[in-house]
Amino acid sequence: MSTYKIALTTLVIGFITACSSSKTNEWFVSHTGNMPSEERISQIAKGDSQEKVLGVLGSPSSVVSLDKNTWIYMSSSIKKVAFLAPKEVDRDVLTIRFNDQGKVIEISRLDEDCGENVSVSQDETEAPGEQQGFFRKYFGGVGQYNPLSGLGNRSDL
Repeated sequence: MSTYKIALTTLVIGFITACSSSKTNEWFVSHTGNMPSEERISQIAKGDSQEKVLGVLGSPSSVVSLDKNTWIYMSSSIKKVAFLAPKEVDRDVLTIRFNDQGKVIEISRLDEDCGENVSVSQDETEAPGEQQGFFRKYFGGVGQYNPLSGLGNRSDL
């Protein structure tokens, strides 16, 4: 075996082992979100006020727009390597629901196993209004731009 083949084999093995180590894999994982620690979450119980929850857990990651009484704390870890598609490796979601008096009525936890894949619909919704033809769409504004229109009757022109 030639020296060239030995060097190439060593180089390939080195790359393979470097990419497979757990330390190297951590370099490709990004963490996002605001998930409080288990210790702080355990301090919250049904009947607690929104002020207490805010003081113990901090600001939520999101408040449900259609139901201001539902707060969401979430975090996720996403692994992205080079040109490969990103892959979610961990997800944690804490939802806290309040009643109209601002007291906790439900605390629930979700993880990545509770998620569902949602397919994107290819249907199109037609926008109301006039359908422009080719010439109106591309040449409709020709002649309407007058850079001197705002000057009026100035004597210094």
